[in-house]
Amino acid sequence: MAREKKTCVECGHKVKSLFIQYSPGNFRLMKCENCEEVADEYVECELLIIFIDLILHKTKAYRHLLYNVVNQESANVQHLLWKLVLAYLLLDTYRSLLLRRTNDESNVSMSFLFESLEVLVNVLSANFAFVFSFAFAAKLMLVMPRGKEILLTILISSYVKIFLLAMPVWEFPVSVIFIVDMLVLTSNAVALKVMTESATSRCLAVCFIAHSIRFLVDQISGHLGTVM
Repeated sequence: MAREKKTCVECGHKVKSLFIQYSPGNFRLMKCENCEEVADEYVECELLIIFIDLILHKTKAYRHLLYNVVNQESANVQHLLWKLVLAYLLLDTYRSLLLRRTNDESNVSMSFLFESLEVLVNVLSANFAFVFSFAFAAKLMLVMPRGKEILLTILISSYVKIFLLAMPVWEFPVSVIFIVDMLVLTSNAVALKVMTESATSRCLAVCFIAHSIRFLVDQISGHLGTVM
C-alpha cells in the first residue's frame, strides 16, 4: 500500500513526509520541496498553540488539522463524520435552548416534551436548509472536491461552538451567541478556502449565503412554534 502523502502548511504542496524520526523523541522536521519552508511546524507544537492559531484563523493551522491530522482517506473517517454530526447537532440544540431561556417572551409553562420536540424540529430544519443552500452555493461558485470532504471540513471548522458551553458558567450576555455564530461563519470560510483553494471572497460568500438561510429558517421555525 502506498504511503499517504502529507501537505505543506505553508504552500499546500504535497510532501512525502513531515519529519524523520531517529529515535523516540528525536526527530527532524522536513522541508517542502516547493517553498523550501518547514512542511509542518505544528508537528512539534502543543495543542494549545494549534488551538490559538485556529482561533486566529491562520490557514497554516487549518491545513495542519484538515490534511495532516485528519486522514480523509482513512476507513475510519466515516465513524468520525457521524460523531462530528452528532456533536454539531447537540451543540446547535444547546444553542437553541440558550436562546430560548434568555427570551423573556418564552412560554415558561410549556411542557418539557413539547419544548424539546420544538427545538429538535427547529435545529434539524435549520441545518437541513444550511446543508442544502451551502451545497447549492458552493456548486455555483467553487470548484468542489468530494461532498464528504466538504461536510467533514465544515463540521471540523465549526469547533468554535464549544465556547457556548462556557456561557452558563460565566453568565455571558446573549449577544455572545451571535458572536460565536460569526466566528463559526468565518472559520468555515477559512477551512473552505484551504480545501478548495478558491478565492477568499467566494468562500465567504458561500458561507454567508448558507448561514443566512439557516438563520432565516431558524427564525421562521421558531416563530411558527410560538404561534402554534
